[in-house]
Amino acid sequence: ASPSMTAAAACVTDLPTVIARAAAPDAATAALPSEVTKALETAADKAFTQAATPGAIVAVRTGKGTWTKAYGHADGDGKTPMTVGTHTRIGSITKTFTGTVVMQLAEQGALSLDDPISKYVPNVPNGDRISLRLLADMTSGVASYTRSKKFTDRYFAKPETIFTPEELLAVGLAESPLFEPGAQFDYSNTNTILLGLVVEKVTKKPFEDVLQTQVLTPLHLKNTVWPGKSTEMPKPFAQGYTLQGDFAKPNAPSNATHWNQTWGWTAGELISNIDDLLVYGRALGTGQGLLKAEAQTERLASFPGVAGYGIGMGCVDGWVGHSGELPGYNTSLFYDTTTDTTVAVQTNSDIASGDCPADRPTLSDNYTEVACPSPATRIFHAVSEALGHPFVMP
Repeated sequence: ASPSMTAAAACVTDLPTVIARAAAPDAATAALPSEVTKALETAADKAFTQAATPGAIVAVRTGKGTWTKAYGHADGDGKTPMTVGTHTRIGSITKTFTGTVVMQLAEQGALSLDDPISKYVPNVPNGDRISLRLLADMTSGVASYTRSKKFTDRYFAKPETIFTPEELLAVGLAESPLFEPGAQFDYSNTNTILLGLVVEKVTKKPFEDVLQTQVLTPLHLKNTVWPGKSTEMPKPFAQGYTLQGDFAKPNAPSNATHWNQTWGWTAGELISNIDDLLVYGRALGTGQGLLKAEAQTERLASFPGVAGYGIGMGCVDGWVGHSGELPGYNTSLFYDTTTDTTVAVQTNSDIASGDCPADRPTLSDNYTEVACPSPATRIFHAVSEALGHPFVMP
């Protein structure tokens, strides 16, 4: 995708109202009205049957209440039911946390979004013309290491491999630049690795310590975990299944639960559960507990055109947030700025289903009567339709 860089039409249309919203009322954690719950269940039930995942957790929170439901199983053999509160890896939703920390440091005067990356990290092609802002909104021209065979061949052959940020960066920079800074949109994990290195350079602390102090503790996100080099997950957790890697077959996906996730670092390493995602999703959209009004206004105004990618997150027709996909797991977390509604979906599979292209593997019992999203994305789309404000990616 190459969204317009002009930002001629705002994706979030009423910034003052969104940012001025009060804290979520106590009623937000009560049960939603039965007629709303029924519509949500009907939509999610059908979408789950079409999704190639053993299990899912779906949640919706508005000012009038919360609905959550667990589907299927937390393992592939059907012995452990999925439960609300189960932990999963959330992949690229991590990018929104990294973007938030960078915005906070800009608020504090520790850095500027207009600083060139060359001020903090040497030897980045065009580094004197690539600002932190261009890294955050994916218009830098720096290639993603995850699209390089030098990375994927190594990782898929030995998923237990521990990577350092410097190793990941070297792979991405070796294939850069893709284009002139600011000229195009290209989703690159290397961009967010660079931002993580900037955070560490500025604060002189490990990124995970800054994240804990500035985001996790203030929002009381006790179930959101930075695993570091460990492949263990907090209990309860779901086993994750994938067709990626060198050993999966269409009728026998690989269990990626304990694949090492250091390769994601500040672009995709976090683990979380549905309760934390609901709290964080609303904070991400409103800025409450994270950013002051001026900084949140800048962030919500950073999207290029009606749909696009801003400072560490995306926006489509007023829905702000991110999806996360990595071997074994798929997550969607979006906040509807038009209705003050947060939707979170976790699945323990990243396997697409439906009418998929040849380069997107599906299970051997796949069907082709529907389109080809990943499982959490499919369920989120269905739930957004039931809420009356469909999320439709251009």
